Amino acid sequence: MSAVFFVLYPQVDLYISSLFYDGGFYLKGSLYEWFFYKSVPIVVTTLALGSISIFVYNLITKNNFLSIDKKTIIYIILVLSLAPGLIVNSLLKEEWGRARPMDIVEFGSTKTFTPAFIISDQGGNSFSSGHGAAAFSTLGFALLARRRRKLWIALALSYGIAVSFARIIGGGHFFSDNVTSFFIVYITTYILYHYIIEKKL
Repeated sequence: MSAVFFVLYPQVDLYISSLFYDGGFYLKGSLYEWFFYKSVPIVVTTLALGSISIFVYNLITKNNFLSIDKKTIIYIILVLSLAPGLIVNSLLKEEWGRARPMDIVEFGSTKTFTPAFIISDQGGNSFSSGHGAAAFSTLGFALLARRRRKLWIALALSYGIAVSFARIIGGGHFFSDNVTSFFIVYITTYILYHYIIEKKL
């Protein structure tokens, strides 16, 4: 549904990005933009290494600390690699060719704007957002929470939104790039959770 909307109304992307452009994306390099842009690899790497460390600890002690077993590790690896890694970064960003906001004519550069979901020859890496996808992948960890699960899910979604907003105000991605990454991660994560964690396949 969102795909149809962004194809029919591509001007939405231009309008939202234009709110943060005045001869340049004036919030690029701001503390907010810098912090959330830099935070993503740190957060994701910390969660991944922490999970692996717990798995190794469980293997040595033969206990399941925080209930992280082999199935959970497989789930975590797939959550972090499938949607943000394979689908977004390897397939879409590398092959789609959509130019970033900062690189198009409308915002003072040379490349041509193309709507989301329309394959482009601009050689850009805008569609979809890798940082947005990685940030939203924290949802996979939130689903594992046994207590205050709704709170953790809300925090994960809030973090994804904060990172997505940082990419928009810095001219790195369009609104549709981030929305697309959210839905890719959301759908993939819930499928993985259902089949690996709930059904214990």
